[in-house]
Amino acid sequence: MQSTYSLKVVGLAVSAAVLVLTVPAQADTPTPGFTHVHIADHFDLAAGQQPENIALEPDGAVDLSMSVARQVVRLHPDGRQQVLAQLPPPADGGVHTPLLGFPLVAGLVRTDDGTLYFLYATGTADLTGLWRLRPGGTPERITALPADSLPNGLGLDPVQGEFYSADSALGTVWRMPISGGVATAWTVGPELAPRGTLGANGLKVHHGAVWVTNLALGTILRIPIRRDGAAGPFETRATGLPGIDDFAFIPHSNRIVAALDSQNKVAIVEPDGSYTAVLTGQDGLENPTSVAVRGNTVYIPSAAWTLRKDPNLITAQLPAAAEEWK
Repeated sequence: MQSTYSLKVVGLAVSAAVLVLTVPAQADTPTPGFTHVHIADHFDLAAGQQPENIALEPDGAVDLSMSVARQVVRLHPDGRQQVLAQLPPPADGGVHTPLLGFPLVAGLVRTDDGTLYFLYATGTADLTGLWRLRPGGTPERITALPADSLPNGLGLDPVQGEFYSADSALGTVWRMPISGGVATAWTVGPELAPRGTLGANGLKVHHGAVWVTNLALGTILRIPIRRDGAAGPFETRATGLPGIDDFAFIPHSNRIVAALDSQNKVAIVEPDGSYTAVLTGQDGLENPTSVAVRGNTVYIPSAAWTLRKDPNLITAQLPAAAEEWK
């Protein structure tokens, strides 16, 4: 089973690399690299422990969506791994999951009350959608999404109480109430569409806008949230980032730390769209999928989709110059 998954994802990554031909300008002043880089945790590839997304707990714990294992897992500061949720398999095994052929637990968000929200794509109408896990509770689907969708990145607008999700298959950003209910296709466009591989992928809500990556096109997009809640026009903020997955903003800035999955790199993307690679495979990356930032600490999970050796979690410190960016 694992070898089938590997072949499918290898094809996706190669397609992404071939499709994106533009190369962004490098920053005029090179961004200093991260410091104190180390692998904090290793995961079990054979058990499908391939982390896709990440959320941080106030006590220092880390929550991860384990994509192929269909789990949400908590890594405690003492090194203990705790399975918080085990998602049911689709009746057909997930073979109809768009673009993948296997079920995927993806975007993960934690709210202040400790509730975790995450996305599950199975290619079936009974399971695909937004799920909720309250502390000490059991996972429940609160919003259904179409069976032919591939909900991936997830972001929350806490002011309006709305989730936004990037759909890698349908080229759509969905909007969903935090309380659950009906999903709305908030915006659709060729800027979000797949091109032989995953399209819209990572997503964050930042300063009154939804920011989305397109893995196939290697772009970062900004979509303003208008006063009436409607989507504004697409703004392309960066190009030439093949295989870009999810990302995070450096606190109090418009600088982005991005996971470049198929490039096996992590980059800092400047507000002008230029970027500098700050981590590579030599630092232990194994197809990084997402990023979280707490203070000056950066957390990067890797899923080992194509390298097939060591899915892991890397931590690093932002460079001292980061204080000047804020």
